[in-house]
Amino acid sequence: MNFINLDSLYLLGFIIFKIFILVFPLLLIVAFLTYAERKVIAAAQLRKGPNVVGIWGLLQPLADGIKLFSKESIFPSVSSKLVFIIAPMVAFSLSIAAWAVIPVADGWVISNINVGILYLFAISSL
Repeated sequence: MNFINLDSLYLLGFIIFKIFILVFPLLLIVAFLTYAERKVIAAAQLRKGPNVVGIWGLLQPLADGIKLFSKESIFPSVSSKLVFIIAPMVAFSLSIAAWAVIPVADGWVISNINVGILYLFAISSL
């Protein structure tokens, strides 16, 4: 019988932990950069912008996410439904995978490979 080596299981758990530690702040930063962009655009157009949800509209990214996931999916009648669903997932996955070789702190990177810049260019071109 093959038993799972506990050392490899711990290593896999540590890698998944590092991925979550990197991905969640990235998603939060993107959400609040979108909020800041909407505030700047609203100021340029002489209007208030997002200000209803929470104090100063700070919960607007959360409301946008809830709205996004609760909307009805509409598919064009002549399109391939599989490609229509998978294409945004692939684009999002590749944009997150590009962060795997970017060092976040001294000695803290998800994947320390020798050809990191080549990997970054290859993932970014996809």
